[in-house]
Amino acid sequence: MKTSIEIGTDAAGQGVRIDVQELLATRLLVQGNSGSGKSHLLRRILEESAALVQQIVIDPEGDFVTLADAFSHVVINGGDYDEREIAAMGARIREHRASIVLSLESLDIEAQMTCAAAFLNALFDAPREHWFPALVVVDEAQMFAPSASGDVSDTVRRASLSAMTNLMCRGRKRGLAGAIATQRLAKLAKNVAAEASNFLMGRTFLDIDMARAADLLGMERRQAEAIRDLERGHFLGLGPAISRRPLSIRIGATRTATRMGTHSLMPLPVADGDDMRSMLFAEEEVPAVPCAVAVEPEPVAAGELLERIAASEPLHADAAAPPVLDIVEAAAEAEEADAVVIATLAAMLDDPDSAFQPEAMLFQDFSVRCRMAKLRKVPLDLAAFRRRFALAKGGVFDPGEPRWQGALAVADRLPPDMVAPFLQIARAAMEGAPCPDDELLGRAYGSRSPGRIRRLIDYMEKQGAIVVRADFGGRRSIGIPELGLSTEAE
Repeated sequence: MKTSIEIGTDAAGQGVRIDVQELLATRLLVQGNSGSGKSHLLRRILEESAALVQQIVIDPEGDFVTLADAFSHVVINGGDYDEREIAAMGARIREHRASIVLSLESLDIEAQMTCAAAFLNALFDAPREHWFPALVVVDEAQMFAPSASGDVSDTVRRASLSAMTNLMCRGRKRGLAGAIATQRLAKLAKNVAAEASNFLMGRTFLDIDMARAADLLGMERRQAEAIRDLERGHFLGLGPAISRRPLSIRIGATRTATRMGTHSLMPLPVADGDDMRSMLFAEEEVPAVPCAVAVEPEPVAAGELLERIAASEPLHADAAAPPVLDIVEAAAEAEEADAVVIATLAAMLDDPDSAFQPEAMLFQDFSVRCRMAKLRKVPLDLAAFRRRFALAKGGVFDPGEPRWQGALAVADRLPPDMVAPFLQIARAAMEGAPCPDDELLGRAYGSRSPGRIRRLIDYMEKQGAIVVRADFGGRRSIGIPELGLSTEAE
């Protein structure tokens, strides 16, 4: 199998190649001032090696999301998910060997560091059977592994630095090969930079950075001036995966480009001072006929994204037409699937902590259980699962039963997160059982806060869904006017 890729040409016009197999074992450090061509270099490496190795890109500026246009990369917008969802994706990515781009452009610097730390830690903590080789590219690495404290809290800085240190120092045995890029070596933590054995040094102007770059390349201090004279897109390369001696490299062209493109000069608008002033301060006119406006795509739910990663399919692929089944077979299959759904929901609720877990993780657990039950496909999407799980927490596993129709009609007028606790009350009233206590209602609501449970009951009473009665002994009973039923006092 061919394991080397061409990244550019040397001074004589000969192709310069990087041994990807060796790169995975020895890691890579790229340095260059802004505008030196670091992102272009990383893009060239990613494009050429896309068919050879799994790729994971930590992208703070959203520069690499366009890789998905030409390759099979899945783009994850870090701002759409919480920390636990990001960690779950990291684990699944290692299991299914999906190439991804984690875009952090919508987050501030502290949130970027927190998100990257959670993601890298999940990659690092994957089970041994999932230690497949992966190239982990981190652009602007000085943000995630700063050499000194900055504007972020010490807790966030330490977590991010620890994750980057694990990637560069201990990641090799777990199949993770770090390829990090930085504008300034002086701003990058030394214990992170020191673990790389391959170097690509671009144009650098500050003396302290030139000196460190020359030391890494094995050049004498008087030769460091050559680093300042490098043109855009030219790098000095050294390392076991590149060359045994410093080698000047002109990086080749790429098939994709950043969304922003390259800024270049363009003519200024032709207008005199009065015209320009009138345009700047004119009141905005609302057009009589609404214009077609490009709508931003809705964020992909974490559960759906996990499913797409597992299935290795594009995020916006057209759904294939379902196979044509005989009516009797289709009915039998639907009945079997519904039985599996009911049994799976009951098994999940046997875990007392399930009510407090994120919906994305619950849906992932549900999907795995359905596959273990040998269903051909997961019978519920995330929205349908959210509804069925809420009903199950309220004790309604089969919403088609006639005895639940009245209670469900009342529950549909409440916010979705209140359906489960209301159904707990309705079931107790229908069975003539004592009123559910705050702990049971809290589990159905997904909260351990007594104050939130009190506010929940007050809200449902204000909506007319329930009536609360308390006797002089402090015992509570709850009635449901539309059903003409009430729980026993408790």
